[in-house]
Amino acid sequence: MRAKDLPPLTVWLERAEASAQPEIRSFAPGLRRDHAAVEAAITSVWSNGQTEGQVNRLKALKRQMYGRAKLDLLRKRFLHAA
Repeated sequence: MRAKDLPPLTVWLERAEASAQPEIRSFAPGLRRDHAAVEAAITSVWSNGQTEGQVNRLKALKRQMYGRAKLDLLRKRFLHAA
């Protein structure tokens, strides 16, 4: 995956479908169904990692503040954390 090379994915999928682990065997067909999206994720230079990280951080902050304050304090805490 880190090399952004597609042929090893095909080999891995074949090995996964022949695996003794049922979880891995059931995972492989899902990747084959979404082959276009998987291929784009591997070969694309774009990533949404930064966005997902910010969303995760804000959700954690929201969980910390749950039940402690009203919206105005939560808003200030979000803005201060950003």
